[in-house]
Amino acid sequence: QVQLVESGGGLVQPGGSLRLSCAASGSIFTITNMGWYRQAPGKQRELVAAIPSGGSTNYADSVKGRFTISRDNAKNTVYLQMNTLRPEDTGVYYCRVNLRTTVAAPVYQYWGQGTQVTVSS
Repeated sequence: QVQLVESGGGLVQPGGSLRLSCAASGSIFTITNMGWYRQAPGKQRELVAAIPSGGSTNYADSVKGRFTISRDNAKNTVYLQMNTLRPEDTGVYYCRVNLRTTVAAPVYQYWGQGTQVTVSS
């Protein structure tokens, strides 16, 4: 069993900052790719940022220069630092973790429960 626990969402004024965290626990052999997605009301879920186990990060154009994704492999945790937040950043943010539970297992994708981010004055 693998569990993902997200934290850090909330209400913030435009221009403010939030930091999201997502910790994976359970039967984990290795984590490959980690990422954050968001879903605004009435819209499809979209990729915000992703970070592989090695290599460069990638971001949605709408958040480049404002959001930073990072990971702590020792803690199996991925973070999303969100600065200069805008009302259009409002939505439910989900973390996604790709991992193997054993050395021989295939890579499976797991999702967090989602955390609400609301940017409003």
